[in-house]
Amino acid sequence: MKQTMKKSLILLLTLAMVFAAAACSEGGQTEDLPKIGILQFAPHASLDNCYNGIIQGLADAGFTDGETCTIEFVNGQGESETNALAAANFVNSGMDLIVAIATPSAMPAYAAAKDAGIPVIFSAVSDPLGAGLAESLENPNTGATGTSDGLNYEGQLQMIRAFQPEAKSIGILYTTSEANSLAQLENYEALAPAFGFEIVAVGVTDASEVASGAASLVASGVDCINNLTDNNVVNNFSMVIAAADPAGIPCYGSEEEQVAKYGCVASETLDYVALGHTTGTMAAEVLSGSDVLTMAIQVVTESEPVYSSVNMEKFQLTLPEAYQSARERNE
Repeated sequence: MKQTMKKSLILLLTLAMVFAAAACSEGGQTEDLPKIGILQFAPHASLDNCYNGIIQGLADAGFTDGETCTIEFVNGQGESETNALAAANFVNSGMDLIVAIATPSAMPAYAAAKDAGIPVIFSAVSDPLGAGLAESLENPNTGATGTSDGLNYEGQLQMIRAFQPEAKSIGILYTTSEANSLAQLENYEALAPAFGFEIVAVGVTDASEVASGAASLVASGVDCINNLTDNNVVNNFSMVIAAADPAGIPCYGSEEEQVAKYGCVASETLDYVALGHTTGTMAAEVLSGSDVLTMAIQVVTESEPVYSSVNMEKFQLTLPEAYQSARERNE
């Protein structure tokens, strides 16, 4: 408990220093530039890719930090309270626009900004309606809009079937408080039977339960584990790999960085840099006068298969004929 409190205190103090430093640096020519706050839920690869794409999208539209705008960035380190505090600080410091990366950042950002009339542009929110961020995809009408990562569920299930023709069950670990994960789980449960799979799902509440949740999936005898874009699980995915690898259970990722860096064998992946770029473009349009209330949410669904021969070798898996032209990622 003391270590947790100490960690939270350090995060809060660091966050306060970030905003204090930003406030001290304001002045001169930057005072009249539009101010953008970017809040990223946690430091993991897919969200980092989103951030890089956002910065590039803004720059391509004419908004470059220190030249034509000022950008303040906060990484919430996967801590809900830190994300909420950062969102409140963005509002209090008079941001012209807030960009929020991932559902657990978008929700507190919108909650903090809506009464202040500050537009929120979100990125990588799988279920913006379920998260309460919009009334509809076509006409959000809330003061928030952005991009949604529409996973290729059928493509992922087809890929798993090709890699493991005899598999019968897929384990899924999800965080019960993440709206995006609940929506993704529901889709997998609905579609899996058509591919001959049973979904075995285990819910966790926070990072402290990821290891035990993964152990529970392994103990249930699943043939493989399929990862969602669950921020809590992805941020602690080493615990899942630590349980699954010794048991000979392959893991499949929801995007390519989980293949290249986290130990998954393959993924039907979205391009999260491109997703972020679209988000940055939308943010630039709002800063240039477009109405955030009527700007449609962009659902990105285009995907491609990627695999890791290094990770496949651990489970003696061979590359299926249909995936011979898939892109390889080993790092």
